[in-house]
Amino acid sequence: MVNLSDPRQKTLPTMYDLPSEEVGEPGLPDQFHPVQAELLRLTFVPGNYDRDRVFSAMDMNVYYDENNTRRYKRPDWFGVVGVPRLYEERELRLSYVIWQEKVKPAIVVELLSPSTQAQDLGQVESDPDGHPTKWEVYEQILKVPYYVVYNRQDSQFRAFHLEGDRYRELKIGDRRLWIEELGLGVGLWKGNHEGVDRFWLRFYDRALNWIPTPTEQMERAHQEKERERQEKERAQQRLKDLEAFLRSRNIDPNDI
Repeated sequence: MVNLSDPRQKTLPTMYDLPSEEVGEPGLPDQFHPVQAELLRLTFVPGNYDRDRVFSAMDMNVYYDENNTRRYKRPDWFGVVGVPRLYEERELRLSYVIWQEKVKPAIVVELLSPSTQAQDLGQVESDPDGHPTKWEVYEQILKVPYYVVYNRQDSQFRAFHLEGDRYRELKIGDRRLWIEELGLGVGLWKGNHEGVDRFWLRFYDRALNWIPTPTEQMERAHQEKERERQEKERAQQRLKDLEAFLRSRNIDPNDI
């Protein structure tokens, strides 16, 4: 039996030594994937579209082949513009079906992990099951205009734009990429999210401001309210100090 309090015991491996995913294993690899994808969903607010005509999702099946309805890809996150936020204006979606929606995603984000990296970067020719790879589906079948991959290990992201029938890698400056068609930019923000301080991928607006999450909006509103309260208290104190000074000079403040 290992006695963890005994310093003579062999040092045990840590989380970094025992990854939750190995190459070839299916499924989401770690807690980072859903947390990062949710931040993308919460900040995807394209300036060129009404919010009721914007849809985005994380880890949702995208069915793309009407001749083979069992084929799908499941992006870590994707965003669509020009479709109702709700399915048929009334229901949350169970999946995204291209031949029903008739609108392809405008942007897809994949978060690199050991088992998917080769596919995500178009470095393999086909899935093990013979189906098209993610890269092929996004580039050749769905023709998604913008494709982004983010590597949390080195805090770097790469972006590709569809030109003709091929993706061309875009140059990213200052860790940001502006997408004029959406009126929205995507970039790396260094900050605290869910109690973790690191680089996070999120969206920003035309003024280069990071689009706040609902929680951040509430916090900012609270901070602004608190600032106004403190300013009011300071103004009241200054008035009291002035009245006290006038009375010390035998001047009635009410006579002024």
